[in-house]
Amino acid sequence: MWKYIKTLEYPVNIKKKDLRIAKYLVTQYGGSNGELAAAFRYLNQRYTMPDDKGKALLTDIGTEELAHVEIISTMIYQLMKDATLDELKKAGLDTHYAEHGRALYPTDANGVPFTIAYFATTGDPLADISEDMAAEQKARAVYENLLDLTDDPDVIGPLLFLRQREIIHFTRFKELYNEYKKKYKNKM
Repeated sequence: MWKYIKTLEYPVNIKKKDLRIAKYLVTQYGGSNGELAAAFRYLNQRYTMPDDKGKALLTDIGTEELAHVEIISTMIYQLMKDATLDELKKAGLDTHYAEHGRALYPTDANGVPFTIAYFATTGDPLADISEDMAAEQKARAVYENLLDLTDDPDVIGPLLFLRQREIIHFTRFKELYNEYKKKYKNKM
């Protein structure tokens, strides 16, 4: 079903350690509006789409969201590379370190662990696609907030790429929503 190419969808080459932005960026890994939640949401919802077009779109976007998890994970790793324990403490990452050491763990920026409750599925294609459009808009907004918190071009580049992908995903979901609304009028 998938062909895994061992390169990132967008290159990440962060040269400057920044634990502050790493702490914020983790929300797009394991937060309610993050990439992991989106991937699980779409890959789960695809089974109840009424046709192959809907199933394919949810599979395509869900798979791409997994690629975005890789980008975010790489960014966090590079932002934290070679951080000392004292630096982790000063950045407020000591509680993370106590639980997980230097391992990446899916949380939001406040340290709240990822939960499957972050994504919804109803089995109703219109309701689910509406949820998906909202999820893409929320992720876009978070990326814009993250962009406001950094001036590092090595961080800004991947964030802009990921933000743009949220806009494209929203557009694709909106097209499918409009098609289903017209095609299945009075049947859903």
